[in-house]
Amino acid sequence: MTDPNEVKVEALLSIINSSAREAMAEYKNTGHGVPGVDTDTLHPLDFATDTLALRKAIRLLEGACEQLNAILAPPQHTAYNFVNNYSWACIDVATQSCIADVLDKHPEGLSVDALADAVNLDRTKIARVLRFLALRGCFKEVKRDVFANTRLSLVLKSTNDVVFCIRDQRDSPKYAAVLYETMIDQEFARSNEVEKAPRAFALRKEGKNNNFWEMDDEARETFHKCMIGHSVIYGSYAALHYYHWDNVSSVVDVGSGTGTMSIPLAKMFPHLRITNQDLPETMKLSRNTWEKKAPEALLDGRVEFVPLNFLEESPVAGKDVYYLKSIIHDWPDDEASMILHNIRKVMGPNSRVLIHDCVLLRKFEGLGVGANGSTTK
Repeated sequence: MTDPNEVKVEALLSIINSSAREAMAEYKNTGHGVPGVDTDTLHPLDFATDTLALRKAIRLLEGACEQLNAILAPPQHTAYNFVNNYSWACIDVATQSCIADVLDKHPEGLSVDALADAVNLDRTKIARVLRFLALRGCFKEVKRDVFANTRLSLVLKSTNDVVFCIRDQRDSPKYAAVLYETMIDQEFARSNEVEKAPRAFALRKEGKNNNFWEMDDEARETFHKCMIGHSVIYGSYAALHYYHWDNVSSVVDVGSGTGTMSIPLAKMFPHLRITNQDLPETMKLSRNTWEKKAPEALLDGRVEFVPLNFLEESPVAGKDVYYLKSIIHDWPDDEASMILHNIRKVMGPNSRVLIHDCVLLRKFEGLGVGANGSTTK
């Protein structure tokens, strides 16, 4: 009789093989072949807007590899790996010191001594950080104590919007570290309010009381660059290809930011009339961004900027599509319901709400527990 555990391992191996081949095929379909781990150039597919097939293959590949490791590795090994991961700290060193920018001027490689002088950091510590990252394909040691960029490290350059999203995560470990404390704290434990999240708890311990949305102009501009990087990382621009935009004439980008999605939408579908709606300070920044990146849309009168607090107000009325990208996941159920209710009040008979967000897959179908403790489907 076949061992059912062995059957599962074989199934995972099959998924790994097939998904890897699917990913390879996507790269080869571009005519540029499969990228190499040590290559020092980006692949054309790396920043293509439609990478849905590749991302589906990678999702399967990553998931199957994780399950295979969980089955075959000793449990203590896997459990320790959950916490013994300092890739984020080494990436933070690389992005804060702009190592990729320095190495970009030296494609043949740069010595640790010269690199340490350029970024004003200790040579021994820099070497350790880079060797750690090089084992994961981020940077490469071309010869002893001489490092160069790779395809992976190139996305860490300060001219790349992706790096803003990566830098934005540098405080996340600090917030995550107090998760258990918030779950046993009398004030925070039973609350689902935004103001009772681990971030707020960690900042309170530091004597700060920052609202997430309270930013100065510089921080606000950085945040919206981060949102562009976020869209690239998550493949959000695939939505440009998989919704029937040709069949609609007007779109409201609810919580639009500076136009992360609406600018490429306006360029790809010039017939659309687009309304950007966000907080007043963001609308000022948004107009400046459109003037730089899509001035033709402004000149043609195809875009408008209308301030909106979507928790308290409804967006402009009677448009074809009300688009919400990465909005609903940010809010507890009550606030999310209010946002959608405010939209519903101004929808026409043929209007549609398009929610573009992350969805967690469940192992079991049926009733579950919502974010506010209610029963959901």
